[in-house]
Amino acid sequence: MKKTISFICLVICTLIWGTTFVAQDTGMDYIGPFTFNSVRFFVGFLAVSPFVFLFEKKKINREIKSKKNHFFKLMLPVGVFLFLGTVFQQISLLYTDVANSAFFTIFYVPMVPIIVYFLFSERLHWSIWPSVFACIVGGYLLSDIGDVNIRFGDGLVLIGALFWALHIIYIGKIINQFDLPFFIALLQNLVVAALSFILVIIFEEINFSKIKLETVEILYAGVLSGGAAFALQLFGQRNISASPAAIVMSLEGVFAAISAWIILNQFLGLNNIMGCMLILGGVLLSQLAPIYEKNKL
Repeated sequence: MKKTISFICLVICTLIWGTTFVAQDTGMDYIGPFTFNSVRFFVGFLAVSPFVFLFEKKKINREIKSKKNHFFKLMLPVGVFLFLGTVFQQISLLYTDVANSAFFTIFYVPMVPIIVYFLFSERLHWSIWPSVFACIVGGYLLSDIGDVNIRFGDGLVLIGALFWALHIIYIGKIINQFDLPFFIALLQNLVVAALSFILVIIFEEINFSKIKLETVEILYAGVLSGGAAFALQLFGQRNISASPAAIVMSLEGVFAAISAWIILNQFLGLNNIMGCMLILGGVLLSQLAPIYEKNKL
């Protein structure tokens, strides 16, 4: 039952992330990528704050009292990897389209099990590898990447995918040791907002009248993606390890394509639909094969 709830949390999280690609793309019509990220994650910080005070205020000291150094040793890479992943992804949208960005972001799917297997020596269920392959092929069909040249923006997304993979791995580690999903979401939002603000000061200008023009996109990306989705990711990864969690989150590409089709009128052809089916198949295989084998025993 707990695993089912975690799976539902990850799917809803991924739905929000997928649709947020559109908000991220249109949210830079009047402001730069660093300004968008800084304001977006500060809004996410504000959105999560009430839940920390309501549900975790008394738990925080109890959970990290004797392991404060260890908590922040894990929290720091969580925040920094999220910052780097979002920065590369956001800048990439200036040079590439939503479909390409969604596709190359999916490359965190093979990166997670490779990192986990070779760096952390964790054993993986056999279903992970065919599921990863299905997700990559599905992402290829979904994005029509064969019809365009690899561009600078696509390279940026690939770099960002490495940091998304590391973020997923470290989220799994911290949530398994500290039952503070809202507090962790709060701190990582604050880290990304603060580091992005430093880049705003260096490379961009603070213009509140232009920020105001992006209110809808910022609220969607901040409250739903930065707040709700990252909290749901933490709840989801409580009972699902990093590699299968990454496969579930590859549905992000499916939701991005569907939302681009509905909102931006980008056509979904037969290849795109086949891509959606392959990713869905990969997700189902990674989740159901271990359950089937366990029940068989």
